[in-house]
Amino acid sequence: MKILQLLPELNEGGVERGVVELNREFVRRGHDNVVISAGGRLVNQIVADGGEHIECDVCSKNIFTFPVRVFNLYRLLKTINPDIIHARSRIPAWLAWLANRSVHIPFVTTVHGFNSVNFYSRIMTRGDRVICVSSAIKSYIQKHYRVPDLKIDVIHRGIDPLEFNPESLDKQWIELFRKEYFLEDKFVVSSVGRITELKDYETFIRAIKYASTVIPNIHGLIVGGVRFDKQNYYDSLKKLVVNIGADNLITFAGSRKEIPEINALSQVLVSCSKKPESFGRTMIESMAMGTPVVGTRHGGALDIIVDGETGFLVDPEDVEGLGDAICRCRYLDISRLRTYVLDNFLLDQMVSKTLNVYRKCLGQAV
Repeated sequence: MKILQLLPELNEGGVERGVVELNREFVRRGHDNVVISAGGRLVNQIVADGGEHIECDVCSKNIFTFPVRVFNLYRLLKTINPDIIHARSRIPAWLAWLANRSVHIPFVTTVHGFNSVNFYSRIMTRGDRVICVSSAIKSYIQKHYRVPDLKIDVIHRGIDPLEFNPESLDKQWIELFRKEYFLEDKFVVSSVGRITELKDYETFIRAIKYASTVIPNIHGLIVGGVRFDKQNYYDSLKKLVVNIGADNLITFAGSRKEIPEINALSQVLVSCSKKPESFGRTMIESMAMGTPVVGTRHGGALDIIVDGETGFLVDPEDVEGLGDAICRCRYLDISRLRTYVLDNFLLDQMVSKTLNVYRKCLGQAV
């Protein structure tokens, strides 16, 4: 099977990571995989894993260049001649849908987020098959666009059990990291993700301060990069830390690639987004390393957290509720967390289900 995936660019982000992983796994299973994007730092990984990358502007929202870009993509479709087109974002989806009108290649879309409800976003429901990354996303598009149930497939994100394996940790890195940030003998509570208002790091910081009255050696670890347009927000978080007297309780560790090690050295992982997140990959990554999670009671977290078993669900912006849940994580049985993830959220499952969607589009037996 020859598969074409389209996304705006190949830099940091969950969609990008998913495309890289699917590219690798498709190639391993004997399929040809082509990725079209405007480029980025992950292009080399696509090629190194055996896929093909074609640079094309499927990122810009400039309507004046749209007709030319549609025509350019049409010519690429004729040249590549894929069996399946898989669009993973709105601009690439519009370009691909328009370019494909005279080619008629089976067209799949993946809805990754709670996009604003309008004509522009509707394109993500126009695939011959529509993949949703969580049950919450499925309910959202069915509510607003009345997409038929038979047209939708819910496919959760999956992890690579070899990458997130407690037996293959870089223990030296963990030891050095602990020393660098004075985390020895600390009850580490981490939150992993870009520094944005969506992540509600204010509630996380205040909850750590609140929980410190119960867990004196608690320490909050915020792991995520800061984009230039989020510098003011980052500065406001640092001021908040000082203003509430949490200087010795919070560390900003920046963007890190050693996420399995971060998860393993943490006692709890928190995902306290204000708005529903489409899934919540950081949560399954954490549980795969034997670390329980606390997440806000909406979005993808509802598909992941078994309340009171694999972690706890709390209301958004509830400082005391989050602090109490962090404290209660000390008493959870964490022995089956990894098994729970391996049973429900494996990369291999995600790949197989995605290929089955393609086969449905092609009229093949599943």
